[in-house]
Amino acid sequence: MEEQKYCSDSLVVKTSLVLPPDTNNNGTMFGGKLMAYIDDVAAISAMRHSRRSVVTASTDSVDFLHPIYEGNAVCLEAFVTYTGRTSMEVVVKVIAEDLLSGTRNLCVISFLTFVALGENEKPTLVPSIIPQSEMEIKLYESAVIRAEARKKRRVGTKEIAAIFGTNQL
Repeated sequence: MEEQKYCSDSLVVKTSLVLPPDTNNNGTMFGGKLMAYIDDVAAISAMRHSRRSVVTASTDSVDFLHPIYEGNAVCLEAFVTYTGRTSMEVVVKVIAEDLLSGTRNLCVISFLTFVALGENEKPTLVPSIIPQSEMEIKLYESAVIRAEARKKRRVGTKEIAAIFGTNQL
């Protein structure tokens, strides 16, 4: 029988305080710093689901919806939304909180895809996912559309890569 797990089994939560070295000249969090946090929690989620080493196959989107300011707490929540044979889609939600006022803003939603690795660093099977909540079901059902868009984008990226090549401009 195929192994199955719930979305909630892969939940990862990370909260950090945004300090001056984390910010740009506008006093907002560096996008690259936040993207590193996103990749980190998403990888942990994928590893928690698969109980395997994983590699990032794709960062489908990092949509910045609201700035994150110095002094805010930033909370990232990640879980596996969908699985293929060897791959897992992970959603990451980022909320910033002004700890003095209590104001909270949804700042980023991101989707990433990971591949589980087995022996000889080759892709290996992962458990399928069982969505439970209304949100998990919606994310699960819409994952096929995101996967199709990801495949199309990858073809386009390969075409551009062939044009660029490895020579300097």
